[in-house]
Amino acid sequence: MIRGGDFLAVVAYCVKCKAKKEMVNPQKITMKNGKPATTGTCPDCGTKMFRIGK
Repeated sequence: MIRGGDFLAVVAYCVKCKAKKEMVNPQKITMKNGKPATTGTCPDCGTKMFRIGK
C-alpha cells in the first residue's frame, strides 16, 4: 500500500495485464473465513482485482 495525500492507494496484481497496478474503486470486504480483503478493478483493462489482507 502506498500513502498519497489523504487516501490510501491499494496496489494489487492484475492477472490479465500481468503487472501490479493501483486499484480503481477499492472496497474493503470480509472473506468467508473472517479474514479482511480488498476488491476493485484494474484501471487499464477493467478486470476485477483482489488483495487479501489490509
